Amino acid sequence: MPDVVLTDLRTLADAVLALALGGAVGWERERKKKGAGFRTMMLVSFASFLFVEVSLAVDAADGSGGDPVRAIQAIAAGLGFLGGGLIFRDRSEDRTHGLTTAASLLVVSPIGIAVALDHYVLAVGSAVLLVLVLSVAERFERFAR
Repeated sequence: MPDVVLTDLRTLADAVLALALGGAVGWERERKKKGAGFRTMMLVSFASFLFVEVSLAVDAADGSGGDPVRAIQAIAAGLGFLGGGLIFRDRSEDRTHGLTTAASLLVVSPIGIAVALDHYVLAVGSAVLLVLVLSVAERFERFAR
């Protein structure tokens, strides 16, 4: 097989990893019936992965200056918009809802970025830590009340 095909197959395998890691976090959110669940977390991780991969591919193809740092900055700006749509204030309860889910989106994104940059241990470890924080910290909060 030509090198390009092998490279694309490896990239697709990495894309599956980014989707799976986002899905693991999303599954935890889905079980708790939160606003951004399984598919949303998968898509955020996948989109972040793709933006960085495309940026790297553009630079590799023609040296035109595809810059993953600029791609990451654009991802962060987009996440602010997406996360802002999840957060709302309930004046009757004097509570804010959606902050943890919005923050989870913010953490899922660099997991996809880490996969794109071949930092697999960091990506998998971060996903595991995020799921632990989301599940264990909630129990601790209930206990502390």
